[in-house]
Amino acid sequence: MKETIEKAKAGNQIAFSNLLDTYWNEVYGFQLGRTKNENDAEDITIQTFSRAFDKIQSYDDAYEFKTWLFTISKNLHVDLIRKKRRNVLEHNSPGDQEVIKKLLDDAPTAEDQLIIEQNLANLLAHIKKLKPHYQEVINLRYFRELSYAAIAEELGEPINNIKVKILRAKKLLAEIIKAQ
Repeated sequence: MKETIEKAKAGNQIAFSNLLDTYWNEVYGFQLGRTKNENDAEDITIQTFSRAFDKIQSYDDAYEFKTWLFTISKNLHVDLIRKKRRNVLEHNSPGDQEVIKKLLDDAPTAEDQLIIEQNLANLLAHIKKLKPHYQEVINLRYFRELSYAAIAEELGEPINNIKVKILRAKKLLAEIIKAQ
């Protein structure tokens, strides 16, 4: 795993994807236990990976990677609770974003290849099996062909969240297609 983390620190997109695959269920389960709400757990998990990928250079390998992710996730949940208590809008904290690391490159991944190989009618049927917010990002990215920045602006979310949502949507879609 250390090798994968080092590759992610160097900007390797496959390494980011592997880390997401490896730890998604554990972070999501951790948040589901804390929030008791699937939507909140999923949103916080997306934000966790977004923040982790943005701050990967600060990861200290003296600690377990999963522990680092859980700490980020716990802090995000605490922040969410504070925001709800104050009734502050959860969106947009302009000026707080640092330089965004590119999570996805232009080379087709295995998931992309599976999607390309399906005919459109079957693909649309599979897409309809995804949760609505995943359907939306897939539609905006691949059918309306919007950039990550344009999707982030349209949905009022940080660009890293959009990148993680698209990555997760592609993985879930690939799982649905493989199951057929």
